[in-house]
Amino acid sequence: MGHEDLSRRENRQLAVASASTGPWRSAAVVGAVVGGAALGVDVLTGHWTTSILAGPAGLALFFFFLVGTVGGQLRKDTGDRRLRRWADAHPWQAALPASAALLVLNTLALSILGSWGLFGALFTSLLPAGILLVIAGVVGSVKAARRSA
Repeated sequence: MGHEDLSRRENRQLAVASASTGPWRSAAVVGAVVGGAALGVDVLTGHWTTSILAGPAGLALFFFFLVGTVGGQLRKDTGDRRLRRWADAHPWQAALPASAALLVLNTLALSILGSWGLFGALFTSLLPAGILLVIAGVVGSVKAARRSA
């Protein structure tokens, strides 16, 4: 059964499974460090607002998903070779679950912790989610191109 024989549902399931192979513990540490540093900068510079946690939470989420997704694409020790081959053949689809999760979680963080409304938070979250999708897709594409060469 080749990759072209898979249904859209099976491709979505493979994309989510591929996203789960990332180094998520390391990603959590990086996200916590970046978020803590951003919060420290906000506190030290005196940006005391009701939404002081929204910006650092957004940065922490972005770096969490960036390290987890790109690290998962670059790992060589994933358990399932078939899953790795699928992710190499579909780098943009493999990057979609993390980008969608960042969009949803960042929207929630901005609307709950910040002073944004739901639609403002959604449109603000589109940029980091798009950047994550582009970075992860390009990294996966370059990796696949280098592997085939």
